[in-house]
Amino acid sequence: MIKKINLFSNLKSDFPSGLVVFLVALPLCLGIAMASGAPLFSGIISGIIGGIVVGYLSKSHLSVSGPAAGLTAIVLTAITDLGAFDIFLTAVFIAGLIQLALGFIKAGTISNYFPTNVIEGMLAGIGIIIILKQLPHAFGYDSDFEGDQAFLELGGSNTFSALLSLFNYIQLGSIIITFLSLAILIAWDKLPFLKKLKLVPGALVAVIIGVVLNEIFISTGSFLALAKENLVSLPVPTSLDEFKQIIITPNFSGVTNPKVWVVAITIAVVASIETLLSIEAADRIDIQKRYTDTNVELKAQGIGNIISSLLGGLPLTSVIVRTSANSSSGAKSKMSTIIHGVLLLISVVTIPIILNKIPLATLAAILLLVGYKLAKPSTVKHFWEKGKYQFVPFIATLLAVVFTDLLKGVTLGIVISILFVLKGNLKRAYHFRKEVYEDGDVIHIDLAQEVSFLNKAAIKSTLNHIPENSKVIIDATDTVYIAHDILDLIHEFKTVRAKTASIKVKLRGFKKAYQLENSDETSNKVTFEHYYDVAKRKTLKREINSDDLLNN
Repeated sequence: MIKKINLFSNLKSDFPSGLVVFLVALPLCLGIAMASGAPLFSGIISGIIGGIVVGYLSKSHLSVSGPAAGLTAIVLTAITDLGAFDIFLTAVFIAGLIQLALGFIKAGTISNYFPTNVIEGMLAGIGIIIILKQLPHAFGYDSDFEGDQAFLELGGSNTFSALLSLFNYIQLGSIIITFLSLAILIAWDKLPFLKKLKLVPGALVAVIIGVVLNEIFISTGSFLALAKENLVSLPVPTSLDEFKQIIITPNFSGVTNPKVWVVAITIAVVASIETLLSIEAADRIDIQKRYTDTNVELKAQGIGNIISSLLGGLPLTSVIVRTSANSSSGAKSKMSTIIHGVLLLISVVTIPIILNKIPLATLAAILLLVGYKLAKPSTVKHFWEKGKYQFVPFIATLLAVVFTDLLKGVTLGIVISILFVLKGNLKRAYHFRKEVYEDGDVIHIDLAQEVSFLNKAAIKSTLNHIPENSKVIIDATDTVYIAHDILDLIHEFKTVRAKTASIKVKLRGFKKAYQLENSDETSNKVTFEHYYDVAKRKTLKREINSDDLLNN
């Protein structure tokens, strides 16, 4: 019987964290929409759907969905190529259907193969990106859109050149608000009497003080007053008709356009991979160590993208920055995600003018702390102490995420991890116990628990270097699996080369390694060729004595 989850059981912690995620998500939704060349409200719509719909359908307790920075280049190119935003929405609708199908065929299980050190490297890389990207906003240089994660920026600049440029655009008012906000946020986490105010998050206090302080600067005519570009910039509809025009629906005549399908498949694949990575990351940072059904997550994302497209929203994914902010704010359940979506909906309808008074410097302070928690020096130290096989994929992923993008960084980390696994297999598939061979010595070759085709080259080389007139024991006592290629190789060595080189070969433990069931044979001795023919059909009904097999 499936236990029902009471969404309101952790409201004391979920409401404050939902409020924090709302404050972080608002400028990110707007910034990503702007960078994508889409209507600004399309980002807000996507955030609302990601919070309420995906938040409710998802089984993840911490994940937050919304428009993703990783899709901005794809969306911008797609809107340009397709020529109209409403036709692009058709592609998003189809992408949602594809994701739904991926969930039903259980494609989400591929997330189980993401190495932990790669996921941790990705999180640390995202943390560094957040810090590097928010520093200009903290000092009042707001040329880059909120939510940008790319190292290369528009106009030929990059993350580092933007940091150098900020010294030419320092806004003293932004610096004061940033440091004051950081002081409030840190104090709220450290001081015991402030920790008791669970329903009042430090982020909300920092935002209110930031708004009040800037209003004082404005009213006194101070040079510290922030300009419009230093504040949240949410469109403000002045009439019901204007608000109705915000909702753009898909133009389904584009279904026959091959370009629409190419865009749809691209969005579905990229969004699904980013979602699975984010879910793995969310499970890693979950204090309670709960695990998410990734197949259900893909279905939830698919339904979310379908509804988002019907309302004129951008494609959405599970996103790491908002998920990290959710976790670090103390969220206990997915109610926090739903609350953030509800707050987005209520605020943009009722109080957009008030929201436009929020300084980006305050939001930068919130994100700087989120970034630090993701990229703590202790995390790097932890993987360094684990040795090169853990540290190299971790640090490679971290650097590649910072200097390229999330998907390329994770791909590099996984490739390096696979190479290390292959190298480890080559070393551990067998053990050749021969320090200095002398005439009459017995050479022991001990096979590991699993010997696959990847070990063929190394074992072949070892067998070829065995001296003439020697004695060899090939031991499979501890082996539970040997690939057919390796068995074939040993058979050829014993029956051909060993005879011509006067090498005495003894085999041990091969029967244990080949407990093949479903045999129709009655003889204890079958030919090598017949073994392969029968094994491929998987019709053996009893054990085959592999020692006899190789002696044939």
